[in-house]
Amino acid sequence: MIVDLLVKKKTISYVGCMLQLFGVHFFGCTEIFILTVMAYDRYVAICKPLHYMTIMDRERCNKMLLGTWVGGFLHSIIQVALMVQLPFCGPNEIDHYFCDVHPVLKLACTDTYVVGVVVTANSGTIALGSFVILLISYIIILVSLRKQSAEGRRKALSTCGSHIAVVIIFFGPCTFMYMRPDTTFSEDKMVAVFYTIITPMLNPLIYTLRNAEVKNAMRKLWAKKVTWERTGK
Repeated sequence: MIVDLLVKKKTISYVGCMLQLFGVHFFGCTEIFILTVMAYDRYVAICKPLHYMTIMDRERCNKMLLGTWVGGFLHSIIQVALMVQLPFCGPNEIDHYFCDVHPVLKLACTDTYVVGVVVTANSGTIALGSFVILLISYIIILVSLRKQSAEGRRKALSTCGSHIAVVIIFFGPCTFMYMRPDTTFSEDKMVAVFYTIITPMLNPLIYTLRNAEVKNAMRKLWAKKVTWERTGK
């Protein structure tokens, strides 16, 4: 990304463009599936805490992880297969900062309506289906929290807080980009920067703030700062 920002003439080969499209959808879809699996993990941890180690054993976790990667691979293969069959005869200028489905479809020299519908249905089904599963998981969790003590609710919400934050900042832009017909807007590039660069940069910070040791260290630093401001020492 830094190299592309510095060079004046930005070019990419056809094969490189298809590989980039594959990579973006492969890792993006895999992240969606991982977030969905994490919602199930939170549900088991909060609603069935005594059975957590039995339900979420290593074998099941490995199967879930494998499923997320296989699902991401199948999704991206479908996207690329739809693109490579199209004829491209110029102008070969992509109105985007990376190769994505909608900007590349605009360069095709044929009617792309059917391909656009299939692409939207594919991406939309994954995004909407995963979001519905996430929503159901958290509705069940919130309902179950009514039976717990105030301390239990606080711990449960603390456990879910980081995951909910990531879901919101990731699914929001993805929904705007892929759950609509084959059209492009001027805001697409800004939204794409958010979910491909800003969100991954925020992930470590969001998940790290759940760590008790990090929280304690931040409290100590804040206490030292307040003490220094008051006493000058």
